[in-house]
Amino acid sequence: MAFPLSLDEPAQVLITGASRGIGAALVQQLLALPEVAGVHAVARNWPQTDATDERLCRYAVDLTDPAQLAEMAQQLQQQTERLHLVINCAGFLHQPDGQQPEKSLQQIELAALEHSFRINAFAPILLAQALLPLLRGKHRSSFASLSARVGSMGDNHLGGWYAYRASKAAQNMLLRTFAIEWHRLNRNGCCLLLHPGTTDTGLSKPFQARVPEGKLFTPDYVAERLLAVIAEHGPEDSGQFYAWDGQPVPW
Repeated sequence: MAFPLSLDEPAQVLITGASRGIGAALVQQLLALPEVAGVHAVARNWPQTDATDERLCRYAVDLTDPAQLAEMAQQLQQQTERLHLVINCAGFLHQPDGQQPEKSLQQIELAALEHSFRINAFAPILLAQALLPLLRGKHRSSFASLSARVGSMGDNHLGGWYAYRASKAAQNMLLRTFAIEWHRLNRNGCCLLLHPGTTDTGLSKPFQARVPEGKLFTPDYVAERLLAVIAEHGPEDSGQFYAWDGQPVPW
């Protein structure tokens, strides 16, 4: 596997949600590529273990805190002039002993809506805002964020899951709007919304019983597919929504 973008310089990459699941798999796959000079891995918390690769730099950041994002961006600018690939893998669906996806209108709670929106919608656009100095210019760059097919209005035939659906739909609009502005600041930039499919992680664990055979993917497989989708799309596709298999997802 080659790095998904064609560059004339070593690649600098940032991955959020990087301590587990798809994010952790992306970190490992990108570190395996000789074209990658640095992987900036972001998570809310990190285990007390040492990084095993000198190209890996870890950041403990709450993506919903603008002050922490600004501090991270300042540290990044001291290490590199630009970012070539950003993939946001942070997201929220449920808490084991707390918030669960709503099955009916009566289960909606304001606090649950606010929590979902903070992580699924607000964090990605705040991340883009903080990283903009490293994304603007003339260099080839891709900014991808994990959305979800259930956030598609055109694909919503079952209802339910109000907070998760709406927060992912809000992320789609925020990042599509960012894509339009970013194009004026870097015509070689590409912003993508990506549906990873149902992945065998803690986020999907309680909901895997109804997943059709062959449609529950490993984090390693999903990471590989997401990088392939990013590789297939350039600036002319910026602001679009694609699934893990490269097929467009309706808004």
